[in-house]
Amino acid sequence: MLKISSKFNETLNEDFKEIISRTEKIWKKSKKKSFLLTGCTGFFGYWLVRSFIEANKKYNLNIKLFILTRKKNNLLNKLLKDKIINFIVGDIRNFNYPKNKIDYIIHGATTSALETFNKQNPLEKISIIVDGTKNILNLTKINNCKKFLYISSGSVYGKEFKLNKRMRETDVGNLNHIDPNLDLSVLGQSKKMAETLVSIYSKANNISSSIARCFTFVGPLLPLNIHYVIGNFLKNKVSNKNIIINSTGESIRSFMYMADLTVWLLYILFFGKDNDIYNVGSDKGVSIKKLAKMVNNLEKNNSKVKLKKNTRIVDKNSYVPSVSKSKKKLNLKIKHNLKESLKKTYLNLAINKSFYSL
Repeated sequence: MLKISSKFNETLNEDFKEIISRTEKIWKKSKKKSFLLTGCTGFFGYWLVRSFIEANKKYNLNIKLFILTRKKNNLLNKLLKDKIINFIVGDIRNFNYPKNKIDYIIHGATTSALETFNKQNPLEKISIIVDGTKNILNLTKINNCKKFLYISSGSVYGKEFKLNKRMRETDVGNLNHIDPNLDLSVLGQSKKMAETLVSIYSKANNISSSIARCFTFVGPLLPLNIHYVIGNFLKNKVSNKNIIINSTGESIRSFMYMADLTVWLLYILFFGKDNDIYNVGSDKGVSIKKLAKMVNNLEKNNSKVKLKKNTRIVDKNSYVPSVSKSKKKLNLKIKHNLKESLKKTYLNLAINKSFYSL
């Protein structure tokens, strides 16, 4: 049984009040509408689904959420109970379509981050992402949906070796097309292929669609069981262990807070231009070394920042988006800076160690 303290809920209540306030004009378009969400039973899903729940309560929207999941015993089902939620258990490539009319679709289903790091069969990964997207697009066509949002990834750009470069939607990128053992490259290639499919299918069938290329994020419910640098650092800090850097620490990353991400995705769903792509993430880069120091400064304990001895990882690269298009075209803003985002995430970790199995 998950144990969630009152402070956990209080912290998140503030965030969701902010989200609902920033997206007020969206909900007027949502009254009595039905939404299908895929790939939304974990970190991203909790923030999106709870936003729908809170908006439904505040504005009496009478909306319905259909959530496709591979298994009903998921994090989302344990955390959120509400009458608007309807789970559909099945494979993204072949499941029983809901009989209800679907108005909007947010499609984010992919292989899990844990499966990616465990080097899942690349052919299975490609099938889930590409064939799954084709199946959801078919559902979109049958329902004559008002809008289809595809949640893609910044991985479509590959590695950027210029540390001050910000990846733009028009960039071709540096994906490795040859080595199938590079699992993240397979993810990027598959997402890129799915993007192409969304574009072609939408034009051929007069479907209104937008694509959100999501980068890296931080916030309460951040997964700690996979080898993302931000999760590793926070997990070690709250456990009073040394923060280990497994490289020179010169690579550049950026992290958007989940409340900002949620607002941006909802805006792209409702106001994104047809057949257009938007980067989603923070454009404020930080080196891995500086990030480690920022995490270590969150609290005074015995943790220290350590460079792994005899490290040979000198692959300096940047993974930071340009979001000028999203800001200009959709009037979107980043409200939470990295220092605040780390503090809010760490506080949630510290007061809910049992929830995170720490």
